[in-house]
Amino acid sequence: MHTHQQKITSHAFFSPGDDCLNAIIASMDAAEESVKICVFTISDNRISDAIVRAYKRGIAIKIMTDNHKLHDAGSDIQELAAKGLEVRIDKTRNHMHHKFAIFDEVQVLTGSYNWTRSAALYNHENILITDNRSIVQDFSEEFDRLWQDMMKYNPGGKSREELWELGE
Repeated sequence: MHTHQQKITSHAFFSPGDDCLNAIIASMDAAEESVKICVFTISDNRISDAIVRAYKRGIAIKIMTDNHKLHDAGSDIQELAAKGLEVRIDKTRNHMHHKFAIFDEVQVLTGSYNWTRSAALYNHENILITDNRSIVQDFSEEFDRLWQDMMKYNPGGKSREELWELGE
């Protein structure tokens, strides 16, 4: 009896430099159906532009991010939400510090790389991209679990701090 084994393709990328950035953008541009993004923050306009391009192509995009980092100078989260992308934020005082994305439920991108310009220019960071089905499934299940626990981000709504003060 023969068992069918998946041929796994994985690649690692490192910064400083544009390798990690280019890997994110290429993955975004290659997406055909869906992208699930779970990152601490997004402040590199080149990545945000790739997300918007995918969204305009009709790709279903979900973004989860940290509730405190979205207010940082240079954060693109508010702008992405204002363009109609679905964004959720954590509801805790702790950080949502993940950095991963799932493309078409067949590929996951993960690593220490923050989706910021300084990560490309200065920081020693990494990204791993793999199509290992088991790994993709694990990340997708974690994304879906977190998505249920996160609060829908409303750029014109009350901040998390305002909700805490109101006891909501």
